[in-house]
Amino acid sequence: MIQHKLALAIAATFTLTGAVHAQSARDYINIVGSSTVYPFTTAVAEQFGKANKNFKTPKVESTGTGGGFKLFCGGVGVEYPDVSNASRAIKQSEIETCAKNGVKEIVEIKIGFDGIVVASSKKNAPMPLTVKDLWLGLAKQIPEPGTGKLIANPFKTWKEVNPDLPAKKIEVLGPPPTSGTRDAFVELVMDVGCEEFPAIKALDKKEAKAICQMIREDGAYIEAGENDNLIVNKLVANPNALGIFGYSFLEENLDKIQGETIGGVAPDFEDIANGKYPVSRPLFVYIKKAHIGVIPGITEFIAEYTSDKALGDEGYLAQKGLIPLPAGQRKHVVMDAKNLKPL
Repeated sequence: MIQHKLALAIAATFTLTGAVHAQSARDYINIVGSSTVYPFTTAVAEQFGKANKNFKTPKVESTGTGGGFKLFCGGVGVEYPDVSNASRAIKQSEIETCAKNGVKEIVEIKIGFDGIVVASSKKNAPMPLTVKDLWLGLAKQIPEPGTGKLIANPFKTWKEVNPDLPAKKIEVLGPPPTSGTRDAFVELVMDVGCEEFPAIKALDKKEAKAICQMIREDGAYIEAGENDNLIVNKLVANPNALGIFGYSFLEENLDKIQGETIGGVAPDFEDIANGKYPVSRPLFVYIKKAHIGVIPGITEFIAEYTSDKALGDEGYLAQKGLIPLPAGQRKHVVMDAKNLKPL
């Protein structure tokens, strides 16, 4: 009887060990990162799943660019993601965190360009904005007119910011600090908009940068999470609000929302591609080289992502709103990806 119980216990132990081992051997690609890049990578993952019956469709999660790098740089092994989507280039500090945790070879693939859109409900008249207007509307501190002394942002309406704008309450739904879209908006709008003020130029460089980049926290700017579709729905429900997100979400919802002009240029495909639209940025996908050959299908997934049918001028990602790279640059990117050239 005792021997029988002992045999059962040993069998149970082996069964449990086997289950843990089976769970540890991941057989699908795990992708995290940018909400802006999410729809593009999801489209590639679906195409990859259809075309490669030997591999499972990759799992894609929208965690934000910063959140994605945090997970991606956590280490090497099946419990860590293989790929990270990003709506900005990886920072040096993130590369160092990766290296510290054993993630030493990272392949960067620039997939194309995107415009950061300031959008509103189609029920509104268009509101022509400038980067200066946006900074004055959203900065935590601004120079007091006349004295240049820094004060807490007093503006409640867009008309107070600029007499040519409507007397609408300043209410902007935008991404959180973990988002690459937020990083790019700060760099391309907040940093540029504050340059027009001599009082800020006169400050110490570090202090000026902090003042330029601080977004107000009094309710005028509302962090809406990493779900850009949620911002679109809130704009439809609240015609007074503005929303900040990537161009592809505007293109998908042109029946409900409109993109405001910035500096007189509309956020459309051509003007983002030719650089006329002032708030545009490159988009990236990062691959953990150590996982290639361990997690099945990564090489084939890269081949699908960098194929002409995906990234080309007439590719299925352009149809989803990705602004393709110029042909010469695309050729270089594809070659580096094929050779798995690390950063």
